[in-house]
Amino acid sequence: MVSATVNTVRNVVGILGNIISLFLFLSPVPTFVQIVKKGSVEQYSPFPYLATLINCMVWVLFGLPMVHPNSMLVVTINGTGTAIEFVYIALFLFYSDKKKRLKVFLGVLVELIFIVVVTILVLALLHTTKQRSLVVGIICILFNIMMYAAPLSVMKLVITTKSVEYMPFFLSLASFGNGVAWFTYAFLPFDEFIAIPNGLGTMFSLAQLLLYGCYYKSTQRIKAARQQQQQLGSKGELDMSEVVVSGDSRKIAGTTTLHNGHHGGSEIYGT
Repeated sequence: MVSATVNTVRNVVGILGNIISLFLFLSPVPTFVQIVKKGSVEQYSPFPYLATLINCMVWVLFGLPMVHPNSMLVVTINGTGTAIEFVYIALFLFYSDKKKRLKVFLGVLVELIFIVVVTILVLALLHTTKQRSLVVGIICILFNIMMYAAPLSVMKLVITTKSVEYMPFFLSLASFGNGVAWFTYAFLPFDEFIAIPNGLGTMFSLAQLLLYGCYYKSTQRIKAARQQQQQLGSKGELDMSEVVVSGDSRKIAGTTTLHNGHHGGSEIYGT
């Protein structure tokens, strides 16, 4: 009875984990809406999306029947994540400058070569699903941790600028919820391949949320000051335009008066 209850809870938590994972993959949408509107990636980092891409690809490999049988849900959710991340990276490439575009392209190329090489080696050299699950599972742990830790790359920028403008809140929140769900799932029963990366991922995501809370107010002040400066700049440009127009008007008026006076003199002289 207890076993059946635990299995039911595990399935429920697993389904919840899949739903949260989908939200995690979709959480950067507001960020990319801003990027498209501004026509530039500005200071946004590509590393979270590159890390999530390689993480999804290794989990797809892990869930294949010839590697880890009965893991179709792992394949479907991470296959979906892979497709979504490719869309994000394509947008990042399109709206980046030449230097950053080259770095992102090389990053994607290295990841694709890596996953192809690992797949060939695992399938060719390891002949049981137990061996393949162990090797690919260890790789999954490493890249899952990297995915959760990737947004930490912008923490230095946040601390330096005292602004969380370029650390997406929804990505950190979704990562935290995803980590909690899968960490809970890993104890029903215990699965070290899922527990280790998601336990650490929960802590990484919590650190990001705490940092966001610390610098949220200062970010709002920085944005307000920037907006006020832009408004003052626009007003200054308008005033300069008025001065130029007024100056031109006075110049035209003076020239007209001079022409009228000269014409009148000619008539007097002729008389």
